[in-house]
Amino acid sequence: MKKLALHWKIIIGMILGIIFGFIMNSVSGQQFVSDWVAPFGTIFINLLKLIAVPLILASLIKGISDLKDISKIKSMGLRTIAIYVSTTLIAIVIGLSIVNVVKPGEGMPKATIEKIKLKYENDAGVTDKLDKASAQKNAGPLQALVDIFPSNIFKAMGEAKMLQVICFALFVGISLLLIGEKKAKPMVDIFDSLNEVIMKMVDLIMLFAPYAVFALMANVIIAFDDTEILLKLVQYALCVVAGLIIMIGFYLVLVKTITKKSPMWFLKNMSPAQLLAFSTSSSAATLPVTMERVEEHIGVDKEVSGFVLPVGATVNMDGTSLYQGIAAVFIMQVIWPEGLTFTNQIVIVLTALLASIGSAAVPSAGMVMLVIVLESIGFPEELLPIGLALIFAVDRPLDMCRTVVNVTGDATVSMIVAKSLGKLHDNPKAKEWDDNYEAVK
Repeated sequence: MKKLALHWKIIIGMILGIIFGFIMNSVSGQQFVSDWVAPFGTIFINLLKLIAVPLILASLIKGISDLKDISKIKSMGLRTIAIYVSTTLIAIVIGLSIVNVVKPGEGMPKATIEKIKLKYENDAGVTDKLDKASAQKNAGPLQALVDIFPSNIFKAMGEAKMLQVICFALFVGISLLLIGEKKAKPMVDIFDSLNEVIMKMVDLIMLFAPYAVFALMANVIIAFDDTEILLKLVQYALCVVAGLIIMIGFYLVLVKTITKKSPMWFLKNMSPAQLLAFSTSSSAATLPVTMERVEEHIGVDKEVSGFVLPVGATVNMDGTSLYQGIAAVFIMQVIWPEGLTFTNQIVIVLTALLASIGSAAVPSAGMVMLVIVLESIGFPEELLPIGLALIFAVDRPLDMCRTVVNVTGDATVSMIVAKSLGKLHDNPKAKEWDDNYEAVK
């Protein structure tokens, strides 16, 4: 097992977790999984979240200070945002194309709709999503801009507000450039050392990954015991999954044509991050692993990855945007077919694009943004709880799938930006957790 590649260990843990979850479902062992297995998955996610913010802070400040030229920040920033917006638009169009061709919402029996409504309409999860969407909708037009600038960096770090942390890191990095290399060196050395320490922490945390994935998957499986409703939603779920697969195929084409790297090599090196994204449903929690894979295995320079990946984890939600397009049209096909106009679908494209930028990199944030997308086209307010209830049963497994696309998109864009700046290295050297173990044991 020690010589087995990490992605194979994670896959084995995932498969065993699924099997274990089904076994526990069959013997009514859900409580055992919740009490004695699931906490290990929670601990793992907490550890990843623990290092995500200091990693962004250290890598971004160090990366900007290494640029030596403020104009490079503008160049990198514009390229990054332009590519992220472009891929998000493509993802939304792919989603809308699939759902309009397949029409998964047409012909769903009213009895099934009523059953789903009764089961999920008053669910705390649905109510919570509606409340959060309402709060976001009632905010001012420039609130999203205001939210980027922190008033207290320690509070922003404590609440893991990624855009605010990125804003502060950019501010510090630019200030370090402006005070001159000699005066900046002591502080740059501190952040360089901090970055190395955190990357080593990633290596240590990843030793626990196969066991954590086992716990996370077992906990996911015990949550779904109503197979009749799930089967009715399979067609909708398959539309989302098909769109996500097409999107990953699009990334692989970009990797091949622009960076001139092998798509299979890319997938092999990114698979641990993709599998963790699937297990945790959080691109923010996966960010430390994504950065480690992209820097040490793909060969993207820290100057680029330190900027592109944290920004991507916050503003680049291709998988979520694709899902929002499909979910919005699916809900309309089922309970509001008269709203399926070309104009409304154009509004869905624009709103989903903006929503992806404002969507938090946490589990099920996509459903909150979906409410805003639906409200933007005049979807009847009294039907919103039913609409969310309609897809609530399969949201978590689809959330897991779309997070994989989000993380893959971040890595792809970082490679493209690095290639355009001459910062994509051919022979990266991966660091292991025990590189210096012999010297200190």
